[in-house]
Amino acid sequence: MRQFFGAGLVLAAVMFVFAPIYIAQAPFEPTMGLVQKIFYFHFPAAILMLMSAIIGGIASAWFLVKKRSSADRLAFAAAELTVLFGVMTLVTGPLWARKAWGVWWQWDARLTMSLLLWMIFVAYLLLRRYGGPGSETLAAGLAVFGMANVPFIYVSVNVWRTIHPKTTVVPTLPVSMGGPLWFSFGAFVLLYVALLTARMRLEEQRSRLEQLYLDLEE
Repeated sequence: MRQFFGAGLVLAAVMFVFAPIYIAQAPFEPTMGLVQKIFYFHFPAAILMLMSAIIGGIASAWFLVKKRSSADRLAFAAAELTVLFGVMTLVTGPLWARKAWGVWWQWDARLTMSLLLWMIFVAYLLLRRYGGPGSETLAAGLAVFGMANVPFIYVSVNVWRTIHPKTTVVPTLPVSMGGPLWFSFGAFVLLYVALLTARMRLEEQRSRLEQLYLDLEE
């Protein structure tokens, strides 16, 4: 695990170094110009926020059924990364929206539900931190509820009237734009996996340390 973390982190760093160069070579979008290039970071962050919420929800459901500590550690790590990549999404989105829509924020379906998802996982972390004994079970239920929002966020732009681009935009991008986008996405995925691996390892070490303290007290 340690070797994978190091190799993944190094590869992600190299890709992030070359990503701006690759993005700079991509053509400008006719209406938004340079600001559109925020999309190359906004899209990967948003997708990983949703994927992380799904990972956290599935791990939480597994913890509720099997009471496996490993599932709880995975859920906890995924929840933290959901919040982290959610911050990236909610910051880069308005920066792009200000140029595209003329406003920083619109209370349309996708934006509102994305904010709600982020707040659910913030609540998860607060519950784990301050909830006391049994908080991991309550937090797991909250993570499952958060995961249930992900499909609605994804299809919202196709079902409801919204100013956010539809899901059909990315598959129809020309290679000159799609290439840099998927390169950036790959870098984000490697970073996510490295962070998830490191956070699970850290949580495992913390649990062992707590158990040692308990054993000493006995």
